[in-house]
Amino acid sequence: MKDVLRYLEANGRADAHEIALALCRDEAEVSAILKQCEEERIILGYKAVIDWDRTDADITAATIAIKIQPQRGDGFARVAERICAYDEVESVTLMSGGEFDYLVRIEGKCLKEVAMFVAEKIAPLDCVTSTATHFELKKFKDSGVSLNKPHGDQERLTRL
Repeated sequence: MKDVLRYLEANGRADAHEIALALCRDEAEVSAILKQCEEERIILGYKAVIDWDRTDADITAATIAIKIQPQRGDGFARVAERICAYDEVESVTLMSGGEFDYLVRIEGKCLKEVAMFVAEKIAPLDCVTSTATHFELKKFKDSGVSLNKPHGDQERLTRL
């Protein structure tokens, strides 16, 4: 199953036939794996990797490091659920071994919008003790794809 998932992760538009050919597996077996993974929520969706710098979209992205004081009985999951509920939030990751507990990636239209989101929605949460906002200036690689190669020369990194 892992080889099928890795191939799909690197080639999101591949269908069961293409995956089976690439991995020398039976197409029916690959189809069954994909169906099972979707039903068990291992595959949660299919997504394109987009270089937003090549579009006219106004997107400002930032990673917010958040330190919290976990509430008794709730731990970290309840806070993560609250943060995940905001539309601006792209991802929430619980971290270990550092000064902060969560890394939260958000997107907005401008620096001020992102800063206001942090000031008005994240920082006021009772359990939040500190935040540090890091704005993305330029993305060089996303989901294993280099964003700096000339068009037509893109190669996905396949980790099989």
